Amino acid sequence: MQNSKKGYFGDYGGSYVPPELQGVMDQIEKAFETCKNDPKFNQELDYYLRQYVGRPNPLYFAEKLTRKLGGAKIYLKREELNHTGAHKINNAIGQALIAKFMGKTRIIAETGAGQHGVATATACALFGLDCVIYMGEHDTRRQALNVFRMEILGAKVVAVNHGEGSMKEAIDEALEDLAQNYEDTFYLLGSAVGPHPYPTIVKHFQSIISKEAREQILEAEGRLPDAVLACVGGGSNAIGAFANFMEDSSVRLIGVEPAGLGLETGRHAAPLAAGEPGVIHGFRCYMMQDEAGNPLPTHSISAGLDYAGVGPEHSYLKDSGRGEYVAVTDQEALDAFYLLSRTEGIIPALESAHAVAYAAKIAPTLSPEKILIINVSGRGDKDVQQIFDMTR
Repeated sequence: MQNSKKGYFGDYGGSYVPPELQGVMDQIEKAFETCKNDPKFNQELDYYLRQYVGRPNPLYFAEKLTRKLGGAKIYLKREELNHTGAHKINNAIGQALIAKFMGKTRIIAETGAGQHGVATATACALFGLDCVIYMGEHDTRRQALNVFRMEILGAKVVAVNHGEGSMKEAIDEALEDLAQNYEDTFYLLGSAVGPHPYPTIVKHFQSIISKEAREQILEAEGRLPDAVLACVGGGSNAIGAFANFMEDSSVRLIGVEPAGLGLETGRHAAPLAAGEPGVIHGFRCYMMQDEAGNPLPTHSISAGLDYAGVGPEHSYLKDSGRGEYVAVTDQEALDAFYLLSRTEGIIPALESAHAVAYAAKIAPTLSPEKILIINVSGRGDKDVQQIFDMTR
């Protein structure tokens, strides 16, 4: 394996991949650098974000939730209102346009909760690209509705049944596919993880979240928020929500990981809270690992957060102290799922409910002059069947 020495955030990131894959990564980096500085590319991206995805989405003052919790004012960044129901479409459209620029005709992707798979399948249908989605078999069962949505959109969904049958194994399979088929294939990676340049690419396309939120809160309140909260699995929605507030030292950046059944049980997916630095899927980050450095099994009620690693920039933000990382349990997330549904009529994804849960803890401890922004990264339609089965 080689380390390209590029794409580092402090000690984290890089590109720990075989030489043949490094050549592919270099091609993708070159295409990304060309596209992001091309006015024509950005004009096309902006067109689809506005006219197809539905951006900008609102920054909504959650008045009833604020009143029920007491304390800080709570605003919700409404990513769940995007076409396909989550933030994932922002990145899927951007990377699909890069694939077109590179002349690729086939797209592969991994997915956990299925939202990135749906977003990728949607972009492929839009742009006329072949689409294969790798998904852990365990996740295909608890997110069966999203599997069917991908198939409706024309994607082939491959259930990965070895190991834990989760997102880790799905990424393994996607990287293997890329190594074998890179001449016509583009890997549309959904989270802010993987070898360089993927964490940088995903941050670039997801930073639209905080670009809008910053402008919207200044218009609504005349000042910046005191904190921005987002759930963290791989970390794409959180890095997007944090990006344009990083230079504002007055704004706390709070990432919320899944504590699962409790950190003390080992049945969780919280590498920042309970992991150590290591290498997974071609990059260095905090990860849940055994003594030999192999990824440990993970658990979360939310499929999209069920990953043994985390984005390299989040790892750096933890070490530098700029980011604050906490964890909430499955039960706390489920309680927050119902809390937001019943106070504001907004059913959040179980992933997003983790951020709501931590906001519900800290808002009552803050004065009414304080302002919190929660990134509601996705809607909960995909989770309703899973919760129904759990409660019946």
